[in-house]
Amino acid sequence: MSDDVETITFAIESEDDEDEVELPADLIDMLAEQGQSPAEVVADITLLSFASRAHHFAHHGEGDVPEIDDVESETMALFEERFGVTFGEATGHQH
Repeated sequence: MSDDVETITFAIESEDDEDEVELPADLIDMLAEQGQSPAEVVADITLLSFASRAHHFAHHGEGDVPEIDDVESETMALFEERFGVTFGEATGHQH
């Protein structure tokens, strides 16, 4: 790791465990929209990443996972609630 790059650590907690992720502070700034806090940036990208993975499993994955449709549907509802647009509208990737 470079000593010249300032980082910021984010704590991730659930009911059962916790972890941390360290990211370059400048990257957070580059990804932030006007007025967004660093925690909001990380939360937005986290949900975007999970929505992308759920979409992949449901539409591009191999094998049949019966509960994936319900999981993807709930993930997409949470995505739309947070961002005010559908995953397809936000990413330009629609089926």
